[in-house]
Amino acid sequence: MLLALAGLLALLGIANDPGHADRLLFVAACDFGLALPAFLTPWERAKPNTPAWLGLPSFAVLGLSTWSFGGSATGTGPFLVLIYAWAALHFPRWILLAYAVPASLAYVVPLILTRQPELVIGSAFVLMPVAITVALLIEAQARHLRSDRARLARIEHWRAAMMGTLAHDVRTPLSTVRMVLEELRTQAPPAPAGRMLDAALRQTARITRLAEGLLDVQRIDNEGELRLDRQPHNASALVNEVLSYVRLDHDVKVDVGERLTIHVDKQRFEQILVNLITNAGRYGRPPIVVRVYSEGQFDLLEVRDHGPGIPDSLRSRLFSQFAVGRPRRATPESPWSSRSRAPW
Repeated sequence: MLLALAGLLALLGIANDPGHADRLLFVAACDFGLALPAFLTPWERAKPNTPAWLGLPSFAVLGLSTWSFGGSATGTGPFLVLIYAWAALHFPRWILLAYAVPASLAYVVPLILTRQPELVIGSAFVLMPVAITVALLIEAQARHLRSDRARLARIEHWRAAMMGTLAHDVRTPLSTVRMVLEELRTQAPPAPAGRMLDAALRQTARITRLAEGLLDVQRIDNEGELRLDRQPHNASALVNEVLSYVRLDHDVKVDVGERLTIHVDKQRFEQILVNLITNAGRYGRPPIVVRVYSEGQFDLLEVRDHGPGIPDSLRSRLFSQFAVGRPRRATPESPWSSRSRAPW
């Protein structure tokens, strides 16, 4: 891109300096002639530092440009610094230091050949240290960024591995626990014990679904999307089943038609409803009302409480991961209800 830009600027320079059109065309041809193979070369197949060789012919073109214009280094200095900046973003510092000799020759030799004053030639002693220093600063920052990115990649790899291992390993003991509970339930225990076994079976099934949810999160990370298993379910039965997983200090009112059928992913529906009801019980104030109804092409879930609502300071973090606030009691000054609606 830098070489193509240099060639384009050479062509545009013809309008300002038509007397040197032949030289500008020659410089532009050299720039484009080097840019084209650089663009077409499959660098991804080469070693990481191989593209650094492009710097050598680039310095040569800059020197040729200076010589062809009789020692005018107006464009040589800025492009020399840009080439150094490009190299600093991609290559280690030893390459930047190795560039010092060819870059200095590309700048100084044309000035000597065109018999420029010593003051002009001496400008190389200012330009080259500046270019190298800027490049080294850029290289250090780029190296730190690459190191941080590699560290985050390693952390993400271990996080994904841990999540996958946990999701797989937790299902094996859960299966054993569930088999034992089901065997005990078939022996027709007394009513209190039977109800406790039913509750334990429901919670065991829920933990199993949560483990499967961890695998879904891993799939989202790998594939970038979540696949929903939408099936028709009786809304009233689904809501009542979810309420059996939640223990609150007060009752939850359910406003759902007995015959209403909704098309949802059961696991995701349960997960969202449990979260909404738990938050309403923890941060809100009774009565808590759960409503499921159809509106056009959507099935809507609404959980309503009569607490103080979400503080303005927390609204910007409302949908961020693991964002929480402090439970607080409703006051007469803030009696409005907080509502959550979710389309499926």
